[in-house]
Amino acid sequence: MSVLSAVVIIPARYGSVRFPGKPLAPLAGKPLIQHVYEQAARASHVQEVVVATDDERIRQAVERFGGRAVMTNPAARSGTERVAEAARKTDAQVIVNVQGDEPLVQPDMIDQLVDFLTVHPAVPMASLMKHLERQEDFASPHVVKVVVDRDGFALYFSRSPIPYERRDLAKTPSLGLAPVWQHLGLYGYQRHFLLQFPHLDPTPLEQVEQLEQLRALEHGHRIKLLETVHDTIGVDTPDGLKRVEQLLSGIGDRKT
Repeated sequence: MSVLSAVVIIPARYGSVRFPGKPLAPLAGKPLIQHVYEQAARASHVQEVVVATDDERIRQAVERFGGRAVMTNPAARSGTERVAEAARKTDAQVIVNVQGDEPLVQPDMIDQLVDFLTVHPAVPMASLMKHLERQEDFASPHVVKVVVDRDGFALYFSRSPIPYERRDLAKTPSLGLAPVWQHLGLYGYQRHFLLQFPHLDPTPLEQVEQLEQLRALEHGHRIKLLETVHDTIGVDTPDGLKRVEQLLSGIGDRKT
């Protein structure tokens, strides 16, 4: 099967509110951004990996380990805007947005998105989901849930527990008719749609939930969700960095 040209673009900014300088934080002897870059570079269906940043320190760090970085507008309102700006400098038809704080992203997660979007050029956007197993994650606003239609296209994303199971607990056992899916924040785009996305007006549900992908749904665009068995752990805080360090050293547990 011939594949369309595909690239990974990793948005990385220095000024994180909860963790300033996060992309350069040391993790197992390397800056965090290097782990993400090297994992993405292992994807077999990607021709190039690029870091899109607004900070000269990050650019220099990426170039020191042999990666490629492009400077983007510091006023970008989101990582997606930063990715779209960098995408204008490449002619790749499929763009995968890998967050710069996901050092445990697996290469075949990226290849899965590239393969699907290559075969289905009419689908503007795709992402990943996995079965949500822990009750505490179902209730957590920090774990995004998604419900999909019979063809695997997103119906809604939420920080709230969805789908809600309306039943009489005293009389009816749980039948498990509707699976519960966790959304993983890895996105693949057709080039034309990614370049269009930042020009779509922000939408009410997007602003209420603080989930940018809802903008696509509210404007009538479809998002395909592909099932994966993998999980990722984003590094949002110094404590999160310590947890990933433990995982890399083999003493941690992904489920804690």
